[in-house]
Amino acid sequence: MKALGRTVLVLALAGIAAAGYYQYRNPEHQQLDDAARRQAAAPGAFAALSDGVTHYEMAGPADGRVAVLVHGFSVPSYIWDPTFAALRDAGYRVIRYDLYGRGLSDRPDAGYDGAFYDRQLDELLKALKVNGKIDLFGLSFGGYVSAHYAATHPQRIRTLNLVDPSNSAPTLPWQLRTPLLGPYLFQVGAVPDMAANQSGDFLHPDRFPGWAERYRPQMQYHGFGRALYRSRLSLSQENFDGLYAAIAKAGTPVHLIWGRQDPTIPVAQSAHIRQAIPQTEYTEIDQSGHLPQMEQTALFNQQALAYLAAHP
Repeated sequence: MKALGRTVLVLALAGIAAAGYYQYRNPEHQQLDDAARRQAAAPGAFAALSDGVTHYEMAGPADGRVAVLVHGFSVPSYIWDPTFAALRDAGYRVIRYDLYGRGLSDRPDAGYDGAFYDRQLDELLKALKVNGKIDLFGLSFGGYVSAHYAATHPQRIRTLNLVDPSNSAPTLPWQLRTPLLGPYLFQVGAVPDMAANQSGDFLHPDRFPGWAERYRPQMQYHGFGRALYRSRLSLSQENFDGLYAAIAKAGTPVHLIWGRQDPTIPVAQSAHIRQAIPQTEYTEIDQSGHLPQMEQTALFNQQALAYLAAHP
């Protein structure tokens, strides 16, 4: 009985310590609601969709050809600033939005899988009365989201534009795959350092001062880490070859753009997509890391606009 009592005591102390460490490391201390959104004073507007509120921004002529920009794993829609401006100025009706769990969009308690992201985009387009085909851009994780949408909604896609996209299911260690333990480890181990780690996407991070500070505000809202964890878990179970086979079969025009010095998703992975989708047109941008739309803006915009013009 004494041994059992000591075991219970040790477990209780360990639980208290784990809970305390969680509170110490967890940056999420606020609820994202209408008041928080007003205080953030971000540009754009909000759409109430079936899974929650989505923050979006739309610009350009009302009758312009519609281009939609999907951001990456955790940096919200501002990561498209240069592309958003270029498409707007070129006469496109351009839309960018925050994926659920990021930026100023809601963080619902959901699975964060491909169908979930499909529903967000499809409902947003309906809310904005976008009925025709779109030019869809996806960056990094957004490349996965965009490819999934293109595979399941081929009739909506005029062109699919993938920028340094996620293109294979990552292998997660057993600790992160374990219920309760996985979310805990991700929240206390990965989430607190995410802002500081974002500069690693650049070839020349010194050219982007304040990048971490711009990222940090979204981390304060409950559900941020949960959304990222579940997104990564779902991504590890995705069948990318099936997605790409569907896109290839539909004959969707695909433009693949990659930063040659990408430290996050190596440029060699472009071969996977080019082989799986034979109609892919490939553009490689030198002197660029994971974010060519920011590090080589002029060249990126030139190549992107030229591809769109070639597919009226």
